[in-house]
Amino acid sequence: MTDQDSYIHLARPLPVVNVPPVHATTGPLSVLIHAQALFSILDHSLRRNADQDRVIGTLLGVRSEDGSEVEIRNCFAVGHNESQEQVEVDMDYHKTMLGLHLKANPKEVLVGWYATSPELNTFSALIQNFYASNGEGTFPHPAVHLTMSTVPGADIAIRTYISSAVGVNQDRIADSCLFVPVPYEIRYNDADRSGLELVAGAKNNEERTVSVMTDIHALERAIEDVLGMLDRVGHYVSRVVHGETPGSTAIGKFLMNTLALAPKVAASDVERMFNTHIQDVLLISYLANTIRTQIDLSNRLASLTATATTTAAPVVPAVAAPATVTAGGK
Repeated sequence: MTDQDSYIHLARPLPVVNVPPVHATTGPLSVLIHAQALFSILDHSLRRNADQDRVIGTLLGVRSEDGSEVEIRNCFAVGHNESQEQVEVDMDYHKTMLGLHLKANPKEVLVGWYATSPELNTFSALIQNFYASNGEGTFPHPAVHLTMSTVPGADIAIRTYISSAVGVNQDRIADSCLFVPVPYEIRYNDADRSGLELVAGAKNNEERTVSVMTDIHALERAIEDVLGMLDRVGHYVSRVVHGETPGSTAIGKFLMNTLALAPKVAASDVERMFNTHIQDVLLISYLANTIRTQIDLSNRLASLTATATTTAAPVVPAVAAPATVTAGGK
């Protein structure tokens, strides 16, 4: 047996001619998802027909200049029928809704599609190839595929993918692709966070309802949460100091950096500044109410003066003088 017999010689396949470049060569490094898009997907899943295992829709958002970051801001549902043999997607509805949405939000673009099932099959590849196609899709950027499991009683699992072409001819590329997972992050602002916390507060209520808190109650709850977190951190530090819990260098550095952000102000100074601020707010509120009352009183006095003037000087109608008739004759 010679040395040449221990090798396997592989021939590189010939390049395929006239295969459309339906996939981009590079993919986004990260995906940012807004909470309102996730709520729209959940609402679509709740309104689906009883015979549908999953629903799909179009994702819209913005993309960075280099394409390394995709931000999903909105979405809309797209009707489809799926069976074991075939899948039918209402592409006319998709194109119409996409055009209307881009007119209302000119800064957003098509970024991909979603499905309320973690399963990736041949039909998923067909839909993915359509959204990543040249002309009507996201080409030259890859299309983002977002999957969300909406099984009742189970945790919601979210995954984001981009695709890579798989196949040696045009027919195989059209119905095949390799889904590559990409990292994602759910982004929400302070208003979204307050709404989510308010919705989460109803999960322990049998009626699934919760009342909206006032600003004072919200501030009180926020202070209570901060005090609770400080107690947990203090308890952890105490256990580490007494040797009951092994210390962590990463946690120690994080606590040091966090405490360094706190201003070095005495408790008496904080109380004095808070009272001064409250007095300033009350003074501004009192002045605003005084000005509002003065304007209202001035308007009422002006209206009363105009009414009195009209009553004191009534308009006397003019009386016509009698006509004189002269009779004459020869």
